Amino acid sequence: MSEVFNAIQVADRVFWVGAIDWELRDFHGYLTSRGTTYNAYLVLTDQVVLIDTVKASFKDQMMERIASVIDPARIQTIVSNHSELDHTGSLPATIERIRPERVVASGPGAKALKEHFHWNQPVQVVKDGEKLDLGNGSLQFFEARMLHWPDSQLAYLEPDGILFSNDVFGMHLASTERFAEQLDCALVIQEAARYYANIILPYSKKVTRLIEKLPTLSLDIRQIMPDHGPIWRQDPGQIVELYRTWAAQQRTRKAVVVYDTMWQSTAKMSRAVVEGLVGGGIDQVRVMPLEGSHRSDVATEVLDAGALLVGSPTLNNEIYPTVADVMTYLKGLSPANLLGASFGSYGWSPQSVKQLDRMLTEMGVQLVSEGVAVQYVPDAAALERCRALGAATAAQLIERHPEPSPAE
Repeated sequence: MSEVFNAIQVADRVFWVGAIDWELRDFHGYLTSRGTTYNAYLVLTDQVVLIDTVKASFKDQMMERIASVIDPARIQTIVSNHSELDHTGSLPATIERIRPERVVASGPGAKALKEHFHWNQPVQVVKDGEKLDLGNGSLQFFEARMLHWPDSQLAYLEPDGILFSNDVFGMHLASTERFAEQLDCALVIQEAARYYANIILPYSKKVTRLIEKLPTLSLDIRQIMPDHGPIWRQDPGQIVELYRTWAAQQRTRKAVVVYDTMWQSTAKMSRAVVEGLVGGGIDQVRVMPLEGSHRSDVATEVLDAGALLVGSPTLNNEIYPTVADVMTYLKGLSPANLLGASFGSYGWSPQSVKQLDRMLTEMGVQLVSEGVAVQYVPDAAALERCRALGAATAAQLIERHPEPSPAE
């Protein structure tokens, strides 16, 4: 080994032995513009434990970090809290190198690992609430199914007060700093919100149930160590409260206007819609032309927005491909409690607006009115209809949210 990578001590008996991926820019459709980390943790109790592993291409980094603290062969237990390959890609090679006494996972996790690797490796299944004796400490496991895979679980280290939370409470953010308080607070919250909006949002009801369950478990949580991004050490309750807010999907007086255009007709319509929103009293309007806005940026802005307005030209009797991409992505994320409207231009077949209205309805968005469709180039009367659409959306948004949003 090159002996370049060292472990970082993050608690009295815990070392970070993960990897920093500075180059990652796409995580299954989510723009990870600041890279990510794959966090693995070495726990030096009487029974030496490795919590999760890393993406396959970063195995040597992880093993080198472990070796900077102990002989990797001393690891007796490997815990797999989540079977997705960014956390288990190096697991088979790690098992072959270390030869641990046991590999531990949830029931669905053991099944997923077998289906991933087609192996005969025995996996010890732990149940919700079960404790694993480590001699001078213990790990207690809690189901977190569909946060965000069926196999997901949390592991709590006693008496250290550390919650290993796998993908829950994490973010995609490459950094040399290991703790959230070492980073700019606004940046941390922004990236945590992006992660929630693009990964966790569909499972918001399960997030709420988890957060309601935590106080009943009588855990003394002093640190939260996720599998991506920084560790929550100084104020672990901060990320829990952010998740509580995002899971509730409490909307604000903010509107997101998303569109693409072929010959600038839909772009002209979007500007009239925006004028109607602003003139109707909405100060927070995010305008997102898809020529320069990524689907995951749209999802992040929608996280706390009260209204989503979508514009598309008609191409071959369909909505524009970039708009279809965003709408498909948003539908999968299942945002709730939104107002919405559509607009767009067409040549000879006014299909895009009809399709957008249908897609918004299928997403559970409450339509302000039928969408505005304009043939070819909008004239003054057509632009006034667009402005009126924005104004009508503003009126309903203010009716829903009489108090201005905090950012206003």
